[in-house]
Amino acid sequence: MNQYAAAVANITKHRGVTACLVVSEEDGIVVEGTAQIGVETAAFAALTASLFRKASKAADSAGFGTVSFCELEAEEGRVLAAGKNGLVVVAVAEPRVNLGLVRVDLLRAVGSL
Repeated sequence: MNQYAAAVANITKHRGVTACLVVSEEDGIVVEGTAQIGVETAAFAALTASLFRKASKAADSAGFGTVSFCELEAEEGRVLAAGKNGLVVVAVAEPRVNLGLVRVDLLRAVGSL
């Protein structure tokens, strides 16, 4: 098992996580990942990478420094992303997910990439 697969497996073990992808920040191409039926991974990966890039630019413009984690909360779930060195680890989760545990594992995964 490579380091990307190990990171994905560690995040998808959480109850309520329906997908986890390691994505290139620049072009949104999936490097590794898994998703339940119904998650359009290619489009989702590209859009989330773009969202992370834009959040990074916004934080930089505001003088906040580097973005390490961002979250999008919607009625039916959450999109969680953490990035470093040109890669973004993305999780799709149901509203009931334990956000704190998933966030810790996302940041840990990014640290190991």
